[in-house]
Amino acid sequence: MKRRSFLKKSLAGAGISMVGLHSTMQAQSSAPISRGLPKVKITKIKYYKSPNHKPTFNQSNGIVVVETDQGVSGIGEGGSLDTIEQLAGLLIGQNPLRIEDLWQFMYRAYFYPPGREKIHAQGALDMALWDIKGKLLNVPVYELLGGLTRDHIQCYSTGFPRQGSIGETARACVEAGFRAFRFHGSDGLEGVYDQKASVQKTYQICREIKDGVAGIGDWAIDFHTRLNPTHAVRLCSLIEDLEPFFVEDLIRSENKLLYRDLRPKVKVPIAVGEHHGDKWDIRPLIEENLIDYSRVTLPNAGGITEFKKIAALCETHYVGLVPHFTGPIATAALVHVCAASPGEVLMELLGAQPREEPHLPECLDFRNGKLWPNDRVGLGVTFDPDQATLLGEFTEYVQTVPTYRRPDGSVTNW
Repeated sequence: MKRRSFLKKSLAGAGISMVGLHSTMQAQSSAPISRGLPKVKITKIKYYKSPNHKPTFNQSNGIVVVETDQGVSGIGEGGSLDTIEQLAGLLIGQNPLRIEDLWQFMYRAYFYPPGREKIHAQGALDMALWDIKGKLLNVPVYELLGGLTRDHIQCYSTGFPRQGSIGETARACVEAGFRAFRFHGSDGLEGVYDQKASVQKTYQICREIKDGVAGIGDWAIDFHTRLNPTHAVRLCSLIEDLEPFFVEDLIRSENKLLYRDLRPKVKVPIAVGEHHGDKWDIRPLIEENLIDYSRVTLPNAGGITEFKKIAALCETHYVGLVPHFTGPIATAALVHVCAASPGEVLMELLGAQPREEPHLPECLDFRNGKLWPNDRVGLGVTFDPDQATLLGEFTEYVQTVPTYRRPDGSVTNW
């Protein structure tokens, strides 16, 4: 699992001593610690398979536990065994309180910009570092982010349990306390999706939903990237008078700058970002005012460290946050960063309430269709490892390429 012999040979071939490299990195990242903060080092990182395992790379709910020499550990969610292993190798022996520095180190240490799968793993580890810092300082993470800006977080539901017709279901959803009911348009038949027919059918469904929530709540729709630009614009025009809270993912996400062409033709609020990762990924859509809501979520963005930067970027362009639903630990992390963000926030939940998780006896505080911040320290999540499956355990510092730092000690590219 540790691949020690391979790494030693690789380093030797590059003229790099593993011990020397580790010592250099430790010296570079061991700036004086501020008075009052404990001296602490990361000693071990574990990766668990969740009891409710998701096999997909980009929506993994694998559990990461980062342990320290002070007996305080942090928890995160996301990544895969191989992506966690590589990043974990960079963190052993490091000071977990230097979260931004470690984020930059993980992101840039291997020179090539990371893809979304690696960022997903980085997000899991980043959550765990914030959890550690909150626990060491005996405060909830939102206090480290500036404190609460709201009493609770409004939610919208995707996949709310059927309560009769679609209109009756939508009404039951908002009557349960959710701000909005969301659905993803008409589906295909036996694997065949006819765009033109779907546009007409979806419009009729939207009318039923609007009638169901009229006067008591809102509704939203996800086009699910299934329509081409012409049909997406057509459907947006049809539902304009029905006043959706937002319309999500009008077209495929790969060519994001096509929204430059769509934006002038679409008069309903646009939400994009479920498929996106870090700030560089979503940046042009925000900076060019091509969207009204960011759907970027955790751990996809790379963790709390990166998500708060996206939130700040959104604030400067009047873009709200409606993050995609994710695993329970990542959702708990989202509560902290969203509760400390000043802009418009609406969080997505799947179903009528969060699912009970046997491995997480303490996690989310949910009632009346809303998520509530709590005063538990760190992320406020308690993990029972006996209810999960340990897949990997990493205790050694491993890096296969050099890292450069500027004269002031900050990370730069090799």
